[in-house]
Amino acid sequence: MAVATRTSVIGSGSFGTALCNVLAVNCEQVHLWGRDEKLVAAINEHHQNPTYLPNIPLAQSIWATSSLEEALEKSELVVAATPSHAMRDVIVRAVEFLPRHVPILAVAKGIENGTLLTMSEVLEDCLPEEFHPYIGVLSGPSFAKETALRMPTVVTIASRWDKLATRVQRVFHTDSFRTYTSSDVMGVQLGGSLKNVIAIAAGIADGLGFGHNARAGIITRGLAEISRIATRHGANPLTLAGLSGLGDLVLTCTGDLSRNRSVGIELGKGRTLAEILAGMKQVAEGVKTAKSARDIAARDKVELPICDQVYSILYEGKSPKNAVVELMSRQPKSELL
Repeated sequence: MAVATRTSVIGSGSFGTALCNVLAVNCEQVHLWGRDEKLVAAINEHHQNPTYLPNIPLAQSIWATSSLEEALEKSELVVAATPSHAMRDVIVRAVEFLPRHVPILAVAKGIENGTLLTMSEVLEDCLPEEFHPYIGVLSGPSFAKETALRMPTVVTIASRWDKLATRVQRVFHTDSFRTYTSSDVMGVQLGGSLKNVIAIAAGIADGLGFGHNARAGIITRGLAEISRIATRHGANPLTLAGLSGLGDLVLTCTGDLSRNRSVGIELGKGRTLAEILAGMKQVAEGVKTAKSARDIAARDKVELPICDQVYSILYEGKSPKNAVVELMSRQPKSELL
C-alpha cells in the first residue's frame, strides 16, 4: 500500500534521480523537476536518466517536468536535490508553488559560499516562517548509482521536529533503503558537507601514490576536524560517529564512485583544477565547500589543517607534495586536542 500519493524531487542530477527510484516503492507518483528539457523528455520517454545515471531503469511511476508548478502540484513531500550552490536560486523560484504543511527535505551536501549557511539554513532564509517547522535533511553513505540500483543503503533523516522525521522516514523506508531519524540537524549537515573536503585530501594522497596508512590517517584526523567544527555549532559528538559522519566519510574517502576523491586523485597526479572540472558532468561538492570550510575556520577560530591545505591546493596553486610536508611537519601535540 502506498505511503504517499504524490512526492516531488527538485533536481534531476544523479542523487535526485536515484531517490526517485527509492520513493517510487512507497509512492503512487513521483514528480522529478529538471532544468534541461531534453533530459526531462529522455527520462519520460526511456525511463532512465541518460546523462547522470545511464542504463539504470527508473520506475514507471516517475514523471519528469521542467515546470516547477507542475512538479510541486499536490505534493505530500518535497525533496530539494539541487547542488548546494544552486539551492537558493531554485527555492526562490519554487516558493510560490510549494504546498503548505508538507515536509521539505534538503539532500545536497554543501555549505553555501559567502553566507556559510547549511542547506536547511538556506531554506529557512528563502522561505516564509510558516515553512520552517517542516524543513529536514537527509544524509549518509549513499552513492547515487548504488541507491538507484536499490543496493542496500542506510541513511539518516534529521529534523528538529521528531514527528516530521518519522513522517518522512515512513515514505523513504524500503527493504533496500534503511532510514534512521535524528534531531541533530546541524551535526548531520556539517558531517555530510565537510567530509567532501576530506575526501579530496584522501584522493590527493592516492594520486601521489601514498598507501593505506596515509588514507587512514586522513580519515581519522579529518573526522577530528569535522567533529571540532560541528560541536562548536552545537552538534552531538555521537552524530559524527554515525552514518552522516564517519559512515559517509569512509565511503567518500575510499569509494571509486566518489567524485570528490576522484578530483583529489587527479590533483595528486598533477592536473589543474580547471582541467579536472572541465571533464566532469557532475558536481564535486567539496570543491566549493573547501572555501566555506576555510571561512568558517577563520570566523570561529577553529583549526582545520587538512581543510586549509585542500583549499590552498584548489585555489592558491599549492603543490600537493608541499601541502603534505606542511601537514606532517606541524608541531607535535596531543591527539585529543
